[in-house]
Amino acid sequence: MTDFSKNKAALSLLKKPKAIIFDWDNTLVNTWPLIQTAIDTTMVQMGKEPWGLKKVMDNIHKSMRESFPVIFGDDWEKAGKIYTSTYRSINLNKLDFLPDALQLINAIEEKGILQFVISNKMGPTLRKEAESLGVDKKFFALVGAGDAVADKPSHHPVELALIGSDLDPAKDEIWFVGDTVTDLECAYNTGCQPIILGISEEENLVSKTIPQELMLNGRDERGAVPLYFNHRDLADLINGF
Repeated sequence: MTDFSKNKAALSLLKKPKAIIFDWDNTLVNTWPLIQTAIDTTMVQMGKEPWGLKKVMDNIHKSMRESFPVIFGDDWEKAGKIYTSTYRSINLNKLDFLPDALQLINAIEEKGILQFVISNKMGPTLRKEAESLGVDKKFFALVGAGDAVADKPSHHPVELALIGSDLDPAKDEIWFVGDTVTDLECAYNTGCQPIILGISEEENLVSKTIPQELMLNGRDERGAVPLYFNHRDLADLINGF
């Protein structure tokens, strides 16, 4: 069993941020079941074997325009339309926050800390989901796939989101909270402080996309990587500033 104690300890050493950037899917909202349904429907209609939840969780973290050409080749745009249509047919009726995510968002708002969302979900879908959950106005910007010239882990979505905020990652403490290696790399690419949300503390699980060596050491040459498993932990930290 991997020992995450160093990563968890690093959380307590964080400085108060001026802003917090969140990933959306499976960081603030629970969408793995929705993504699996859309992926498996797409696979079947494209003549491929369905993936199932575990493979989806272990592999899906890049945007469609980056991942689908690898999976479907020249037919990726056709597959993309199937995926998008399937996902949008179910998402608004079945979408919900992860435990204590709304409480965390409210705690950050009460502290006057700016909040952002940067997702590899298509921008219009992201913003419609945030609106449906009543939190779209709580974020300074919600940037999704296709909004910038490149998607996470590129620096472009972060630069787009920060326009008009007077924030500079080179000078200001900005946290980037997410659950996969794409979020980690996006934080590194923009000078933000990465923070990882684990999958399950009881099962001692983090995303398999994140290098195990990094989790074992708690840091690499780019700095410490704090880890937490429940949004209450981050809300308690915020409330303590």
